[in-house]
Amino acid sequence: MSELFGPFLSAVDDFVWGQAMLVLLVGTGVILTVRTGFLPWKNLIFAVRLTFGRKSRKSGRKAGDISPFSALTTSLASTIGTGNIVGVATAMVAGGPGALVWMWLSAAFGLATKFGECMLAVKYRTVNEKGEMAGGPMYTMKAGIKNRRAGAVLGWLFALFTVLASFGIGNMTQGNSISAALFSTFGVPAELTAVIASILVLIIVVQGIRAISAVSAVIVPVMAVFYLALGLIVIAGNIRNLPEGIAMIFRMAFSLRAAGGGLCGSITASMLQSLRFGISRGVFSNEAGMGSAAVTAAAARSDSPVEQGYINMTGTFWDTLVICTVTGLAIACSGVLGTVGPDGAYLDGASLTIAAFSTVLGPPGGCFISVGITLFAFSTILGWEYQGEKAFEYLFRSRRFSLFYRAAFSLAVYVGCTQTLTVVWSFSDIANALMAVPNLICLLLLSREIAADAREYERSKKSVRH
Repeated sequence: MSELFGPFLSAVDDFVWGQAMLVLLVGTGVILTVRTGFLPWKNLIFAVRLTFGRKSRKSGRKAGDISPFSALTTSLASTIGTGNIVGVATAMVAGGPGALVWMWLSAAFGLATKFGECMLAVKYRTVNEKGEMAGGPMYTMKAGIKNRRAGAVLGWLFALFTVLASFGIGNMTQGNSISAALFSTFGVPAELTAVIASILVLIIVVQGIRAISAVSAVIVPVMAVFYLALGLIVIAGNIRNLPEGIAMIFRMAFSLRAAGGGLCGSITASMLQSLRFGISRGVFSNEAGMGSAAVTAAAARSDSPVEQGYINMTGTFWDTLVICTVTGLAIACSGVLGTVGPDGAYLDGASLTIAAFSTVLGPPGGCFISVGITLFAFSTILGWEYQGEKAFEYLFRSRRFSLFYRAAFSLAVYVGCTQTLTVVWSFSDIANALMAVPNLICLLLLSREIAADAREYERSKKSVRH
């Protein structure tokens, strides 16, 4: 299949992630950041405190299906995963270590994007035929955009692309990373991994959002802390290389000509390559601008759209500015970037991250990373199933076909586990772009409303203090 579809998908991938897409993605974040008066930046610490406060964990009888904190952890389940471990490594090979800088910059402006899309999702959510919350950018587009026909078209397109993306970024890419990690470390056949993963996913998703959020609330925080601790140990073990590694990251991020050498070995990349892969992999990791987190945010038991927007906004901070940074620095200072494997190709994806952690932790480091990839990716699959199912429900205006989606989604895990990395990544990149475009258009059209609501909340917050 890779020989048949690989070149075609790569060509489409290069087209959709061209300069226009990068400008639209980052430009939307810049416009929202400026138009809100930089409130997402100013309120980041407040948002983190709000996230861990009692109010976000116990929501009383407010409308919604899960607590605000559970909405965040379920959202993080779909973002903290292979993008943090495999995606960073892939970006640093394809775009050079400088790609990490562009991941940081896109995440900084992505805070406002994530805030806006999640805030609007709570504001315009509805209740479905089963009494569950139904929301997300498709509902925002349909009800919030003044031109109802244009809003309906954008909403339908977003829902369609979300379903496609759920099978790519949220499913096959994750399954691919799970099977690759388990095979390289423990020798587990991909087919066996595929069967077990598919069955486990089906068992959990048939129980709905509460089961998904319950699993996510356990896996995500525990594995995130554990992974960060190991990453910091690796960085400390290679501390002598850290200054050179950081200098290399910034030098290659802004190099107009292809450059290499030093800790990145024979890998060369220009500024354009670093920018392209840094932003695209950053979006894959934190999903700011895609609108996926907004679907989960709409399920939160909250009566303040702005507060939930701030809570979900912290997902971008934890995902990219914390976890991806640890992965990137661990790779940069380990000296394994640019080395080749037994097949003569550059170490990439999970193999590169495992090699980096093994420089300090030894063989157990590879085992830790493989377990981390497996659990992170599995939780990502669960989180994306909910988002994809809600989009599927929107397309058919009914929950009657939800079981069909769940079955097809579970089978797709098998496909992802048994296909090559190139095909799966290319498909995911394309689905990301298709999903992001209508969402970004909606955010630009409603940017004044986002700014107005944010400022109104700021005024009410200050009046309470006084």
